[in-house]
Amino acid sequence: MTEIAIQGIGGSFHDIAAHQYFKDEKVETLHCNTFEDVFACIASNPSVLGCVAIENTIAGSLLHNYELLRESGAIIIGEHKLHIEHSICCLPEDDWNSITEVHSHPVALMQCRKFLASHPTLKAVEAEDTAGAAYDIKANNNRSWAAICNAEAARLYGMKVLEEKIEDNKHNFTRFLLLAHKSRRQLKNYATTTNKASMVFSLPHEEGSLSKVLAILSFYNVNMTKIQSLPIIGREWEYMFYVDVTYNDLIRYRQSIDAIIPLTNELRILGEYCYAK
Repeated sequence: MTEIAIQGIGGSFHDIAAHQYFKDEKVETLHCNTFEDVFACIASNPSVLGCVAIENTIAGSLLHNYELLRESGAIIIGEHKLHIEHSICCLPEDDWNSITEVHSHPVALMQCRKFLASHPTLKAVEAEDTAGAAYDIKANNNRSWAAICNAEAARLYGMKVLEEKIEDNKHNFTRFLLLAHKSRRQLKNYATTTNKASMVFSLPHEEGSLSKVLAILSFYNVNMTKIQSLPIIGREWEYMFYVDVTYNDLIRYRQSIDAIIPLTNELRILGEYCYAK
């Protein structure tokens, strides 16, 4: 049994991503209220893995999760890209002519603006979670209320799906990181053949410091796929750089890391793994 800490409940996108990534294994998801709780769960029990969203193709990066990852010391063992699809659901006794409110996470409501605009009689109400909105409606028997969530969550909680794929953008994906306690580098699922790495570092506050690092990565045929900067609290105009790279030659990648270490401060490899296609 693989235990995976997630933010949210059963049927949430984190829950779906965790089960899809470990599709060939028996999985039990541990439901946490916050991302801080997810990292605390990993830290307190090294046998527990974590699944955490890190970026969305529409909403962008989840900046706070970058900080939590760096501070926790957890390692990235994999990633999963999930197609985000929303459905509207209600109690089995309700239907289009009886629902008056639709509840969901504010991001989900934002991603379904065109759909909601086409149903002006529905009052949009913010909730803490997409799957949680469906669960609460069912548990409290809230007649005339609907929820926007994944169709899988609706069916899990015995809700009736009125319409699927109501999201505005049909190319909406979220990238999730699979995490493990730093002591589990020999984990069964930890990739022995890797082609992607995530790292974090700061740089001297001098001209050209970042361009020198990028030039070295290019020289070693290491492809930078993402760079995210976050300010260092208490050090004005200084930043931590979170960088994702892909590579075809592990030796050349390792050589590039050796070459950039003298140019950086506090460089740490957050994980070496196989990228999700």
